Amino acid sequence: MLSGKTALVTGSTSGIGLGIARALAGQGANLVFNGFGDAQQIEKLYTEIGQEFGVQTAYHNADMSKPEQIEAMMAFAQEKFGGVDILVNNAGIQHVAAIEDFPAEKWDAIIAINLTSAFHTSRLALPGMKQKNWGRIINLASVHGLVGSAQKSAYVAAKHGLVGFTKVTALETAQTGVTCNAICPGWVLTPLVQKQVDDRAARDGLSNDEARKALLAEKQPSGQFVTPDELGALAVFFCSPAGSQVRGAAWNMDGGWAAQ
Repeated sequence: MLSGKTALVTGSTSGIGLGIARALAGQGANLVFNGFGDAQQIEKLYTEIGQEFGVQTAYHNADMSKPEQIEAMMAFAQEKFGGVDILVNNAGIQHVAAIEDFPAEKWDAIIAINLTSAFHTSRLALPGMKQKNWGRIINLASVHGLVGSAQKSAYVAAKHGLVGFTKVTALETAQTGVTCNAICPGWVLTPLVQKQVDDRAARDGLSNDEARKALLAEKQPSGQFVTPDELGALAVFFCSPAGSQVRGAAWNMDGGWAAQ
C-alpha cells in the first residue's frame, strides 16, 4: 500500500517508534530511522528491517531537542529519498517529580523533545507534502494528552500541547491530501515505562511482575499493556485510503484509561 512512499519516524530505534517503523515497512514504505543507541546495533537494526521487507532504509542521529539538527535530518531525507511522505513524531522523554521539585532544565528538555520537535519536523515536511497533495503526519501523544497525572507536569503539558498542535495542523491541511492525527497510547511496555516499573519494584519491595500489575491496575482497566505492533497497525490505518477523512483526531489506544 505504501510502496514508493518514505516514512520518517523519530525515536524509532526502540519501543513504539520501532513498532510503527516496522509496520510501515511491512506496507512497503522506505524508512528514515532516528534515535539514540549503539551505532553498530542501530546499523544492524535498520539494515535487517530493509532486507526483511525489501525497502530502503537510512538513519539520522539528530538530537530532537536541537532545531538545527532536525533541519539537517529533514534535508538528509530530502536528499536520500526526495522528501518525507509520512512523518511520525514519536521521540519523547519523561521525568517524574512534583512541580516545586521539578528541575527547570528537565522541563525545558521535555517540552523541546516531546512538543517543539514536532513543530520543526512538521514545518519542514509540509511544503513537500502539499506539493505532492499527499502526506500523513502522525503525532505520538499519549493518554496524558487527554488526562492528567500527578508528578508529570512537563509530560502532560507537552502531550496536551501536541494534541492541540495536531488539531491546528489538521485544520490548515483540511482541503488537501495531507492529514494529521495524534495517537494517544496508555501504558506501553517501552524502556521508558519499564524504568517506572523497576523504580516501583525497588521502592515497594515487589517483583517486577507484581510492579507491572500494580502499575496497570491504577490506570488501565484492561490490565494489559498496549503493544507497539497494535500502535503500528493504527498508524498504517491512518496512512490508508480509509483514513483519508480522519483529520485532527486524538485517537486513544489505552485499555479504557480515558473512559473512566
